[in-house]
Amino acid sequence: MLFYPDEKLAIFIDGSNLFATAKSLHFDIDYSRLRRYFADKSRLVRANYYTALIEEAEYSPLRPLVDWLDYNGYTMITKPTKEFTDEKGDKKIKGNMDMELAIDMMGMAEHVDHMVLFSGDGDFRRLVEAVQRRGVRVSVVSSTKTHPSMIADELRRQADSFIEIADMEEAFGRVDGTDHGHP
Repeated sequence: MLFYPDEKLAIFIDGSNLFATAKSLHFDIDYSRLRRYFADKSRLVRANYYTALIEEAEYSPLRPLVDWLDYNGYTMITKPTKEFTDEKGDKKIKGNMDMELAIDMMGMAEHVDHMVLFSGDGDFRRLVEAVQRRGVRVSVVSSTKTHPSMIADELRRQADSFIEIADMEEAFGRVDGTDHGHP
């Protein structure tokens, strides 16, 4: 993992993907420590967190986290989920944020030297490649230690560096007694 103190860095967090990875590893992320970890290593320009929210629900379990992140240095990119009925007649909820994340990474490419993408989604391989063609280094944070692996092989190979999130618990795992990023 190579970071330079004078490089401009942006973080892009695929909220649902990171949540699933952390849950699978029994890893509680302290978002305050996570942000500070990268800010200490470089010039952190932006920390974006992407998630879909159920708008109709009286209470969303994500709302306290979203509000906390919004007040503590993260740029929140949210949109309402869409409810639909599948071919079996079951109600499903959809809330994919891939397009928003991709547009923002492309838009930030001319302003930063390094991007950290918190996602293992193989659909982001071409995005990472496009950002790299603009001269930006891209590190991907996910896990090979889950079953099945949360990182798509093609994304891992495309990234300039891969950061195993299971190895980062000491750096930005939740320490008992703290609740930064856990309202």
